[in-house]
Amino acid sequence: MSLNELRTLGRTGALISPLTLGTLNFGNGTAPTGPAESIRIIQAALDGGITSIDTADIYSQGEAEVVVGQAIQGRRDDVFLATKFHGQMGSNPAHAGNSRRWIVRAVEDSLRRLNTDRIDLYQAHRPDYNTDLLETITTLNDLIRQGKILYYGTSVFSPAQLVEAQWIANTNHLTPPVADQVPYSLLVRANERDVFPITQQYGVGVLSYGPLDGGWLAGGYRVGAGQPESSRFSALPGRFDVTAPFNQGKLHAADALAQLAARYGLTLIQLAVAFALNHPAVTSVIIGPRTEDHLTDYLKAADVVLSEAVLDEIDDIVAPAVNFLERDAGTVAPHLEYPELRRR
Repeated sequence: MSLNELRTLGRTGALISPLTLGTLNFGNGTAPTGPAESIRIIQAALDGGITSIDTADIYSQGEAEVVVGQAIQGRRDDVFLATKFHGQMGSNPAHAGNSRRWIVRAVEDSLRRLNTDRIDLYQAHRPDYNTDLLETITTLNDLIRQGKILYYGTSVFSPAQLVEAQWIANTNHLTPPVADQVPYSLLVRANERDVFPITQQYGVGVLSYGPLDGGWLAGGYRVGAGQPESSRFSALPGRFDVTAPFNQGKLHAADALAQLAARYGLTLIQLAVAFALNHPAVTSVIIGPRTEDHLTDYLKAADVVLSEAVLDEIDDIVAPAVNFLERDAGTVAPHLEYPELRRR
Protein backbone atom coordinates (compact mmCIF):
# COMPACT_ATOMS: atom_id res chain seq x y z
CA MET A 1 0.00 0.00 0.00
CA SER A 2 1.22 3.49 -0.78
CA LEU A 3 -0.04 7.06 -0.92
CA ASN A 4 0.54 6.85 -4.66
CA GLU A 5 -2.19 4.20 -4.93
CA LEU A 6 -5.17 6.53 -5.18
CA ARG A 7 -8.63 5.25 -4.35
CA THR A 8 -12.00 6.01 -5.92
CA LEU A 9 -14.46 7.81 -3.64
CA GLY A 10 -17.57 5.65 -3.82
CA ARG A 11 -19.27 5.82 -7.20
CA THR A 12 -17.99 9.31 -8.06
CA GLY A 13 -14.92 8.42 -10.10
CA ALA A 14 -12.97 11.00 -8.07
CA LEU A 15 -9.55 9.71 -6.99
CA ILE A 16 -8.15 10.60 -3.57
CA SER A 17 -5.19 9.47 -1.49
CA PRO A 18 -5.59 6.70 1.12
CA LEU A 19 -4.83 9.29 3.80
CA THR A 20 -6.78 12.53 4.13
CA LEU A 21 -5.33 15.43 6.08
CA GLY A 22 -7.71 16.48 8.87
CA THR A 23 -7.46 20.04 10.14
CA LEU A 24 -9.20 20.03 13.53
CA ASN A 25 -5.94 21.08 15.21
CA PHE A 26 -5.25 24.04 12.91
CA GLY A 27 -6.10 27.71 13.36
CA ASN A 28 -5.79 30.52 15.87
CA GLY A 29 -6.80 30.97 19.48
CA THR A 30 -7.57 27.66 21.16
CA ALA A 31 -6.24 25.50 18.28
CA PRO A 32 -3.15 23.47 19.26
CA THR A 33 -1.33 24.39 16.04
CA GLY A 34 -0.99 28.02 14.95
CA PRO A 35 -1.38 29.32 11.39
CA ALA A 36 2.29 29.30 10.34
CA GLU A 37 2.95 25.73 11.47
CA SER A 38 -0.44 24.62 10.13
CA ILE A 39 0.47 25.88 6.67
CA ARG A 40 3.82 24.08 6.84
CA ILE A 41 2.10 20.82 7.80
CA ILE A 42 -0.49 21.14 5.02
CA GLN A 43 2.15 21.79 2.39
CA ALA A 44 4.35 18.98 3.72
CA ALA A 45 1.34 16.63 3.52
CA LEU A 46 0.75 17.59 -0.11
CA ASP A 47 4.45 17.16 -0.87
CA GLY A 48 4.31 13.75 0.81
CA GLY A 49 1.56 12.45 -1.44
CA ILE A 50 -1.67 13.36 0.35
CA THR A 51 -4.21 14.77 -2.11
CA SER A 52 -7.30 15.13 0.11
CA ILE A 53 -7.92 17.71 2.86
CA ASP A 54 -10.88 17.68 5.24
CA THR A 55 -11.89 20.67 7.32
CA ALA A 56 -15.06 22.22 8.76
CA ASP A 57 -16.46 25.68 9.35
CA ILE A 58 -16.65 25.05 13.08
CA TYR A 59 -12.95 24.20 13.45
CA SER A 60 -11.56 27.20 15.35
CA GLN A 61 -14.71 29.02 14.22
CA GLY A 62 -13.58 29.33 10.61
CA GLU A 63 -9.88 29.82 11.22
CA ALA A 64 -8.97 26.32 10.04
CA GLU A 65 -10.66 26.99 6.70
CA VAL A 66 -8.73 30.25 6.36
CA VAL A 67 -5.44 28.44 7.00
CA VAL A 68 -6.30 25.71 4.48
CA GLY A 69 -7.20 28.31 1.87
CA GLN A 70 -3.88 30.04 2.32
CA ALA A 71 -1.90 26.80 2.24
CA ILE A 72 -3.33 25.48 -1.02
CA GLN A 73 -3.07 28.64 -3.10
CA GLY A 74 -1.42 27.70 -6.39
CA ARG A 75 -2.21 24.02 -5.76
CA ARG A 76 -6.00 24.09 -5.61
CA ASP A 77 -6.54 21.88 -8.66
CA ASP A 78 -4.36 19.17 -7.10
CA VAL A 79 -6.40 19.05 -3.87
CA PHE A 80 -9.67 17.24 -3.19
CA LEU A 81 -11.13 19.76 -0.75
CA ALA A 82 -13.80 18.74 1.75
CA THR A 83 -15.48 20.84 4.41
CA LYS A 84 -18.54 20.60 6.62
CA PHE A 85 -21.53 22.56 7.92
CA HIS A 86 -23.90 22.09 10.86
CA GLY A 87 -22.08 23.29 13.98
CA GLN A 88 -22.95 26.65 15.54
CA MET A 89 -20.91 29.56 14.26
CA GLY A 90 -20.65 32.41 16.74
CA SER A 91 -23.11 33.14 19.52
CA ASN A 92 -26.31 33.04 17.47
CA PRO A 93 -28.00 29.60 17.78
CA ALA A 94 -29.71 30.22 14.42
CA HIS A 95 -26.30 30.07 12.73
CA ALA A 96 -26.21 26.27 12.77
CA GLY A 97 -27.98 23.15 11.59
CA ASN A 98 -28.94 21.59 8.27
CA SER A 99 -31.75 23.91 7.16
CA ARG A 100 -31.83 25.59 3.75
CA ARG A 101 -31.62 28.97 5.46
CA TRP A 102 -28.35 28.11 7.17
CA ILE A 103 -26.71 26.02 4.44
CA VAL A 104 -26.94 28.75 1.79
CA ARG A 105 -25.24 31.15 4.21
CA ALA A 106 -22.68 28.63 5.47
CA VAL A 107 -21.47 27.59 2.02
CA GLU A 108 -20.79 31.19 1.01
CA ASP A 109 -18.81 31.76 4.20
CA SER A 110 -16.77 28.59 3.64
CA LEU A 111 -16.05 29.48 0.01
CA ARG A 112 -14.82 32.91 1.10
CA ARG A 113 -12.62 31.58 3.90
CA LEU A 114 -11.17 28.84 1.70
CA ASN A 115 -10.61 31.37 -1.10
CA THR A 116 -11.98 28.99 -3.71
CA ASP A 117 -14.79 28.92 -6.24
CA ARG A 118 -16.00 25.41 -5.38
CA ILE A 119 -15.95 22.80 -2.63
CA ASP A 120 -15.29 19.25 -3.81
CA LEU A 121 -17.16 17.55 -0.97
CA TYR A 122 -19.62 19.41 1.29
CA GLN A 123 -20.69 17.38 4.31
CA ALA A 124 -23.42 17.56 6.94
CA HIS A 125 -21.26 17.40 10.06
CA ARG A 126 -24.03 15.80 12.11
CA PRO A 127 -27.67 14.81 11.59
CA ASP A 128 -30.19 17.56 12.31
CA TYR A 129 -33.24 16.10 14.00
CA ASN A 130 -35.12 19.41 13.66
CA THR A 131 -34.85 19.64 9.86
CA ASP A 132 -36.56 17.50 7.26
CA LEU A 133 -33.86 15.53 5.47
CA LEU A 134 -35.53 16.31 2.13
CA GLU A 135 -34.94 20.02 2.76
CA THR A 136 -31.24 19.41 3.38
CA ILE A 137 -30.81 17.18 0.34
CA THR A 138 -32.74 19.53 -1.95
CA THR A 139 -30.58 22.44 -0.85
CA LEU A 140 -27.36 20.52 -1.43
CA ASN A 141 -28.63 19.38 -4.82
CA ASP A 142 -29.22 23.04 -5.71
CA LEU A 143 -25.65 23.91 -4.70
CA ILE A 144 -24.37 21.22 -7.06
CA ARG A 145 -26.41 22.70 -9.90
CA GLN A 146 -24.98 26.12 -9.09
CA GLY A 147 -21.42 24.75 -9.20
CA LYS A 148 -20.63 25.80 -5.64
CA ILE A 149 -20.11 22.20 -4.54
CA LEU A 150 -19.31 19.13 -6.64
CA TYR A 151 -20.49 16.39 -4.26
CA TYR A 152 -22.08 16.18 -0.85
CA GLY A 153 -21.90 13.73 2.00
CA THR A 154 -22.85 13.01 5.58
CA SER A 155 -21.07 12.39 8.86
CA VAL A 156 -22.03 9.90 11.59
CA PHE A 157 -25.51 9.37 10.19
CA SER A 158 -27.25 6.31 11.58
CA PRO A 159 -27.82 3.30 9.30
CA ALA A 160 -31.50 4.28 8.98
CA GLN A 161 -30.56 7.86 8.06
CA LEU A 162 -28.07 6.67 5.45
CA VAL A 163 -30.73 4.54 3.76
CA GLU A 164 -33.32 7.31 4.09
CA ALA A 165 -30.99 9.80 2.40
CA GLN A 166 -30.48 7.48 -0.57
CA TRP A 167 -34.22 6.80 -0.81
CA ILE A 168 -35.20 10.47 -0.62
CA ALA A 169 -32.68 11.47 -3.29
CA ASN A 170 -33.58 8.69 -5.70
CA THR A 171 -37.34 9.08 -5.21
CA ASN A 172 -37.17 12.82 -5.87
CA HIS A 173 -34.67 12.54 -8.76
CA LEU A 174 -31.96 14.34 -6.79
CA THR A 175 -28.25 13.65 -6.49
CA PRO A 176 -27.69 11.32 -3.52
CA PRO A 177 -24.88 11.66 -0.97
CA VAL A 178 -21.67 10.02 -2.13
CA ALA A 179 -19.65 9.88 1.11
CA ASP A 180 -20.05 9.29 4.82
CA GLN A 181 -17.60 10.22 7.55
CA VAL A 182 -17.43 7.92 10.59
CA PRO A 183 -15.09 7.03 13.44
CA TYR A 184 -13.21 3.78 12.89
CA SER A 185 -10.24 2.29 14.69
CA LEU A 186 -8.92 -0.79 16.41
CA LEU A 187 -11.01 0.22 19.44
CA VAL A 188 -14.07 1.60 17.64
CA ARG A 189 -15.48 -1.05 15.30
CA ALA A 190 -19.29 -0.84 15.56
CA ASN A 191 -19.63 0.57 12.04
CA GLU A 192 -18.55 -2.82 10.70
CA ARG A 193 -21.97 -4.16 11.71
CA ASP A 194 -24.27 -2.12 9.48
CA VAL A 195 -22.86 1.25 8.34
CA PHE A 196 -20.10 -0.22 6.20
CA PRO A 197 -22.36 -2.81 4.50
CA ILE A 198 -24.83 -0.02 3.72
CA THR A 199 -22.18 2.28 2.25
CA GLN A 200 -20.90 -0.59 0.12
CA GLN A 201 -24.40 -1.46 -1.06
CA TYR A 202 -25.09 2.10 -2.22
CA GLY A 203 -21.61 2.90 -3.50
CA VAL A 204 -20.95 5.50 -0.80
CA GLY A 205 -17.32 6.25 -0.04
CA VAL A 206 -16.16 6.29 3.59
CA LEU A 207 -13.80 8.82 5.10
CA SER A 208 -12.98 7.29 8.46
CA TYR A 209 -11.60 9.44 11.26
CA GLY A 210 -10.02 8.83 14.64
CA PRO A 211 -7.61 6.00 13.72
CA LEU A 212 -5.85 6.61 17.07
CA ASP A 213 -9.15 6.98 18.96
CA GLY A 214 -8.26 10.37 20.40
CA GLY A 215 -4.84 9.15 21.58
CA TRP A 216 -5.79 5.79 23.05
CA LEU A 217 -3.73 4.17 20.29
CA ALA A 218 -0.80 6.58 20.32
CA GLY A 219 1.20 4.23 22.55
CA GLY A 220 0.90 5.89 25.96
CA TYR A 221 -2.15 4.07 27.29
CA ARG A 222 -0.64 0.99 28.94
CA VAL A 223 -1.73 -1.05 31.93
CA GLY A 224 0.12 0.18 35.02
CA ALA A 225 1.67 3.17 33.25
CA GLY A 226 -0.51 5.80 34.87
CA GLN A 227 -2.49 8.58 33.24
CA PRO A 228 -0.88 9.95 30.04
CA GLU A 229 -0.80 13.73 29.89
CA SER A 230 -2.82 15.19 27.03
CA SER A 231 -5.02 18.14 26.20
CA ARG A 232 -7.86 15.73 25.54
CA PHE A 233 -7.68 14.38 29.10
CA SER A 234 -7.88 17.94 30.42
CA ALA A 235 -10.89 18.74 28.24
CA LEU A 236 -12.68 15.38 28.50
CA PRO A 237 -11.36 13.63 31.61
CA GLY A 238 -14.12 11.02 31.74
CA ARG A 239 -13.41 9.74 28.26
CA PHE A 240 -9.68 9.34 28.86
CA ASP A 241 -9.47 8.57 32.59
CA VAL A 242 -7.57 5.28 32.90
CA THR A 243 -8.85 4.77 36.46
CA ALA A 244 -12.53 4.90 35.43
CA PRO A 245 -14.19 1.46 35.57
CA PHE A 246 -15.91 2.00 32.21
CA ASN A 247 -12.51 2.57 30.54
CA GLN A 248 -10.85 -0.60 31.82
CA GLY A 249 -11.83 -2.71 28.83
CA LYS A 250 -10.43 -0.14 26.44
CA LEU A 251 -7.23 0.26 28.47
CA HIS A 252 -6.51 -3.48 28.46
CA ALA A 253 -7.28 -3.72 24.75
CA ALA A 254 -4.95 -0.80 23.95
CA ASP A 255 -2.21 -2.48 25.98
CA ALA A 256 -2.70 -5.81 24.20
CA LEU A 257 -2.67 -4.11 20.81
CA ALA A 258 0.58 -2.32 21.67
CA GLN A 259 2.13 -5.67 22.55
CA LEU A 260 0.85 -7.14 19.28
CA ALA A 261 2.37 -4.30 17.27
CA ALA A 262 5.73 -4.73 19.00
CA ARG A 263 5.80 -8.47 18.25
CA TYR A 264 5.50 -7.70 14.54
CA GLY A 265 8.03 -4.88 14.57
CA LEU A 266 5.45 -2.11 14.20
CA THR A 267 4.57 0.98 16.19
CA LEU A 268 1.04 1.07 17.54
CA ILE A 269 0.36 4.05 15.27
CA GLN A 270 1.40 2.01 12.23
CA LEU A 271 -0.82 -0.88 13.31
CA ALA A 272 -3.76 1.45 13.92
CA VAL A 273 -3.59 3.33 10.62
CA ALA A 274 -2.92 0.19 8.59
CA PHE A 275 -5.92 -1.51 10.21
CA ALA A 276 -8.30 1.32 9.26
CA LEU A 277 -6.93 1.43 5.71
CA ASN A 278 -7.46 -2.31 5.32
CA HIS A 279 -11.26 -2.36 5.48
CA PRO A 280 -12.71 -2.55 1.94
CA ALA A 281 -15.42 0.00 2.75
CA VAL A 282 -12.92 2.69 3.76
CA THR A 283 -11.79 4.99 0.97
CA SER A 284 -9.48 7.21 2.99
CA VAL A 285 -8.42 7.57 6.63
CA ILE A 286 -8.46 11.08 8.08
CA ILE A 287 -5.34 11.84 10.10
CA GLY A 288 -5.03 14.77 12.50
CA PRO A 289 -1.36 15.70 13.10
CA ARG A 290 -0.52 18.55 15.44
CA THR A 291 3.14 18.73 14.36
CA GLU A 292 5.25 17.85 11.35
CA ASP A 293 6.71 14.92 13.32
CA HIS A 294 3.20 13.56 13.81
CA LEU A 295 2.63 13.87 10.08
CA THR A 296 5.82 11.93 9.36
CA ASP A 297 4.62 9.08 11.61
CA TYR A 298 1.30 8.95 9.79
CA LEU A 299 2.92 8.95 6.35
CA LYS A 300 5.12 6.01 7.31
CA ALA A 301 2.07 4.08 8.47
CA ALA A 302 0.48 4.33 5.00
CA ASP A 303 3.04 1.87 3.66
CA VAL A 304 2.26 -0.88 6.18
CA VAL A 305 0.35 -3.96 5.02
CA LEU A 306 -1.08 -6.27 7.68
CA SER A 307 -1.05 -10.03 7.21
CA GLU A 308 -4.04 -12.26 7.78
CA ALA A 309 -2.35 -13.53 10.95
CA VAL A 310 -2.13 -10.01 12.39
CA LEU A 311 -5.73 -9.24 11.47
CA ASP A 312 -6.87 -12.47 13.14
CA GLU A 313 -5.02 -11.56 16.32
CA ILE A 314 -6.62 -8.10 16.27
CA ASP A 315 -10.05 -9.73 16.08
CA ASP A 316 -9.16 -11.83 19.12
CA ILE A 317 -8.34 -8.69 21.11
CA VAL A 318 -11.25 -6.54 19.94
CA ALA A 319 -14.10 -8.44 18.32
CA PRO A 320 -15.55 -7.15 15.05
CA ALA A 321 -18.38 -4.59 15.37
CA VAL A 322 -17.53 -3.72 18.99
CA ASN A 323 -17.48 -0.26 20.56
CA PHE A 324 -16.43 -0.03 24.20
CA LEU A 325 -18.50 3.12 24.84
CA GLU A 326 -21.67 4.50 23.23
CA ARG A 327 -20.10 7.93 22.72
CA ASP A 328 -17.30 6.40 20.66
CA ALA A 329 -19.80 6.28 17.78
CA GLY A 330 -19.25 10.01 17.25
CA THR A 331 -22.72 11.05 18.31
CA VAL A 332 -25.38 9.77 20.65
CA ALA A 333 -28.89 9.37 19.28
CA PRO A 334 -31.34 11.71 21.06
CA HIS A 335 -33.57 8.85 22.23
CA LEU A 336 -30.56 7.40 24.07
CA GLU A 337 -29.26 10.70 25.42
CA TYR A 338 -32.54 12.18 26.70
CA PRO A 339 -34.67 9.99 29.00
CA GLU A 340 -37.86 11.96 28.23
CA LEU A 341 -37.78 10.65 24.65
CA ARG A 342 -38.12 7.04 25.72
CA ARG A 343 -40.62 7.40 28.56
CA ARG A 344 -44.36 8.04 28.53
